[in-house]
Amino acid sequence: MELLKQWKIKREVETEDILLAPLKDRRLLSDVPDKEALRTNIDRRGKKTLENEDTNMQAYIQSKQLGVRYQVNYAVELTYIQKNGNKVKIEGIGEDISTTGILIKLKEKQQLLEINEAKKIILRFEILPGTMPEGYEMKVQVPAIVARSWIAEDASCYCAFEFLTTLAQYASRKKGRVVLLMSSLLLLFITVFILLMRAESILYFKFNKYLYLYSIIAATFLLSRYLFGALYKPMEINTEFTPGVTIIIPCFNEEKWIERTINSCMNQDYPIDKLEVIVVDDCSNDNSVEAIKVAVEKLHKQAGRFKTEERLRYAVQEENGGKREALARGALMAKHELVVFVDSDSFLDPYAIRNLVQPFQDPKMGGVSGRTDVANTYTNALTKMQSVRYYIAFRIMKSAEAYFDAVTCLSGPLSCYRKDLVLLNMKDWLNQKFLGQKATFGDDRSLTNFILKKYRTSYQDSAVCYTIVPNSYKTFLKQQMRWKRSWLRESIIAGSFIWKKEPFTSLFFYMGLVVPIAAPVVVLYNLIYVPVMHRVFPTTFLVGLLMMSLLMSFTQLFYRKSTTWLFGMLFCIYYEAVLLWQMPVAWVTFWKSTWGTRMTPEDLKEEKRKAEKRDEVLQKQAKKKR
Repeated sequence: MELLKQWKIKREVETEDILLAPLKDRRLLSDVPDKEALRTNIDRRGKKTLENEDTNMQAYIQSKQLGVRYQVNYAVELTYIQKNGNKVKIEGIGEDISTTGILIKLKEKQQLLEINEAKKIILRFEILPGTMPEGYEMKVQVPAIVARSWIAEDASCYCAFEFLTTLAQYASRKKGRVVLLMSSLLLLFITVFILLMRAESILYFKFNKYLYLYSIIAATFLLSRYLFGALYKPMEINTEFTPGVTIIIPCFNEEKWIERTINSCMNQDYPIDKLEVIVVDDCSNDNSVEAIKVAVEKLHKQAGRFKTEERLRYAVQEENGGKREALARGALMAKHELVVFVDSDSFLDPYAIRNLVQPFQDPKMGGVSGRTDVANTYTNALTKMQSVRYYIAFRIMKSAEAYFDAVTCLSGPLSCYRKDLVLLNMKDWLNQKFLGQKATFGDDRSLTNFILKKYRTSYQDSAVCYTIVPNSYKTFLKQQMRWKRSWLRESIIAGSFIWKKEPFTSLFFYMGLVVPIAAPVVVLYNLIYVPVMHRVFPTTFLVGLLMMSLLMSFTQLFYRKSTTWLFGMLFCIYYEAVLLWQMPVAWVTFWKSTWGTRMTPEDLKEEKRKAEKRDEVLQKQAKKKR
């Protein structure tokens, strides 16, 4: 218990996460289709909906997303022209904003009256990073009209403005074309530069066959990923295709986020008779069970007419069996044909499930991964680096694999499987051993391998979830070590059958296996051996690393037009300096079963062993002093 208390104290001193703050809807399940027609999903600002004949599902979703309002605290400069032609400048405070308008609190009632009668209104403010989705951070100067105004009970004056040009249009006009042109030219230059460097490797191949062969393989693998990732397109929504879906949320010590996760899974734009949610708590040793009960009771009470009592259930494991056991129990309880696994600190977009199921129109499809974005991007430099890494990992790497219907990891935060395949492989999955040791993590890669052997696996970029990533380096490094161990184990397993797949799939898989495993040796050779033994500064090698990092950063800039693109380069530097050297450690410690980022029973045992060793050392030191 003492170890558990210490763990909780450590968690409390971690950096407080910064998340987007959408304006809360008074309706708990605002996006669930309402058969009773007691309320509508139509945005109050009058955007297109599915009822319009000139729109489709994608346009409807885009319209809804543009109407999402976020809580802010902006200083806004208002310039307006009075009826007599006078130009007036005043200041207000922005309280919530969407791409279509902003709510501003004014200082005086007179200002409110004058603005309502103004001929022209111009708003100037700055959208700060982290207050709207990535890509909107910028200085804004837009014309607007008054949508409505009122005086609150406390005499505060409010005015809601509608932008005459949406922020999406404004961003595209102000920086979108420039960023697109600049990033496109830079990506072209970097690609050509890398190709020329690899041409040099061919010329000098005879002088160091192994080194130059590695450089050619690494460049070919990387550039091919970006090429096929760029060619990938997600499947469009077929509104007639709505198979039954059971969302399973395995929970262990996630009292902080579990209610939000449950709400996001229930609040799906999907037929209510075809969607259920099952939460399985894996014997948490914090207040997760209480948090689950509160969330479930609140949904039953406030949204009961959406059949929440029939569609939302939870179960508590009698003892901690691990994430796989929790997922397996949920799958056995599931009543629908598809099962979706969602991590307990991940939050689904309201249209995630509708998008995620689309690839299953192919009867040979066994599993599909959604896209995972970072929810706490703007917390600190570490989370910004992870945000870029996540985006490239999904939008480029998984997209490239999906081009060949062979995604090698259906990620834990959001993935969907055919239930019959999960049940068919459940026994082997639960009892998986590698070199005599039981596998306790890497459940997503492991299950993907079982499915990929005989079926297709894909990726749906339009199915989005947002996950909480580590905001401290200590936790992050432990997570990365666990991932590397599972990646190494499951890649070796996948390598035994992937050759049976499409030739390009297998070729690039084996390239992707060789490159990270050999990377530590190559880096040591170039940065230590060559300078010391040959007295040659590794200019070519360092320039190559720079090009790889710029490729990652400018791809982020091209797609997201976000200020986080700079952190792509920082992540590459951090990877080479720190994360790369975890790989050799993973080679010899892949058998470890501790998570490191949460106190599972295995982690408690490990902490106890470490504490006992420390006590032994202290006792020996005390004896020597005597």
